[in-house]
Amino acid sequence: MTDTRELKAGDGAPGTAGHNIPFSEALWVWMRVAALSFGGPAGQIAVMHRILVEEKKWIGENRFLHALNYCMLLPGPEAQQLAIYIGWLLHKTKGGLAAGILFVLPGFLSIMALSYIYVLYGNISAVEGLFFGLKAAVLAIVLHAVVRIGSRALKNNVMLGLAAAAFVAIFFLSIPFPFIILSAALIGYFGGRAGMPAFVIDASHGKQGEGLSDEDSALGATIPAHAKPTIAWSIRISLILLILWFGPIVLLIQTVGLDNVFTQIAIFFSKMAMMTFGGAYAVLAYVSQAAVENFGWLTPEEMLDGLGMAETTPGPLIQVVQFVGFLAAFRDPGAMNPYTVATLAAVLTTWVTFVPCFLWIFLGAPFIETLRGHKALSAALAAITAAVAGVILNLALWFAMHVLFEVREIHAYGLTVDVPVLSTIDIPSLLMTIAALLAVFYLKIGMIKVLGLNALVGMAFYSL
Repeated sequence: MTDTRELKAGDGAPGTAGHNIPFSEALWVWMRVAALSFGGPAGQIAVMHRILVEEKKWIGENRFLHALNYCMLLPGPEAQQLAIYIGWLLHKTKGGLAAGILFVLPGFLSIMALSYIYVLYGNISAVEGLFFGLKAAVLAIVLHAVVRIGSRALKNNVMLGLAAAAFVAIFFLSIPFPFIILSAALIGYFGGRAGMPAFVIDASHGKQGEGLSDEDSALGATIPAHAKPTIAWSIRISLILLILWFGPIVLLIQTVGLDNVFTQIAIFFSKMAMMTFGGAYAVLAYVSQAAVENFGWLTPEEMLDGLGMAETTPGPLIQVVQFVGFLAAFRDPGAMNPYTVATLAAVLTTWVTFVPCFLWIFLGAPFIETLRGHKALSAALAAITAAVAGVILNLALWFAMHVLFEVREIHAYGLTVDVPVLSTIDIPSLLMTIAALLAVFYLKIGMIKVLGLNALVGMAFYSL
């Protein structure tokens, strides 16, 4: 097999993207990335960087970061979209499709199996204990995400103010999540254009260019011919993906109507696919509120169980929506077999969640390739990241209240706020959560180990 590490741009055979990386080799690499994609977006991006930039030397440091910055501005899982972007850069459309599909496939199969176990054996003490332990670990991990993102994003008072405003907006005022993110992006964009120091500093995200240079990578520094934007390509790929995305929704509306659970799932998660800025943690508060309170598809405890599944399986954390769709249809099967309906709903949920990711990349990446080094775009990213820190804090509080207490609503001054009933504190859950927090923050134990240990302790507790 050709050693691609030493190939430079322009060394490829005629008709390639300027490199000699075989598509068959790339498929094995994307399977390897997918199998190792544990630990949420940070861990998944780190795996891709280690394999693609450091080990294979297929893409340079700055180009990798530029692609990542664009993906972080998009709705949807940034790690999967980064895989699509790099796969597309390397092997055109088929490369992007292969990278994106393989990234999701292991998690889809894992959560499908766990969903069946959940509805079949969820009332067995060992299974109940498994998810009891996972809830406390998930709470610790979400709190760790708040600290991690906050330490990276909140470098000055302006960014701290954006985070605080985002928290107040979503927790007290129930302002829609997309409006919060759009407002932050506009503030950052115009702040960057105006040269405000707060946005210029944070937009850098650290020093770039310290690793493999673009020129020394197999892909090289130039833009491949297929990656240059054309109107014809944009229109053609947009139409194809829009039909694939909205075709099933239109068909469901016409055949079973708007009140059917399949139609509700298709419409809701299609909306969510356009709102999931800032990664899975940021949007889970929106999904949890709608799925639990508006649709009644599942309980807060079950939502936490689903997140525990997504945390312990490879793939994007937003794959938790597959579990939500599964339970929603399982409990409203109509005249059909509930397991068949639930399986189809899980497939539908995954389809409408991830097909848009390919649209955002295939439509926008050619234009983004020409915008490397755009300061205002980076400033918008910095502002979004700051706002996301505040949104994730809201999610952490929501989880904490539902894991540790019973919750009631308080209505005052035109606002409705959930507050914990302190007398209902769950002592075993509190002790498990404290132990998980110590493991994550003090002992620096990895996420998978913390989840595994908590699951074992939970199973032992329920068995006793």
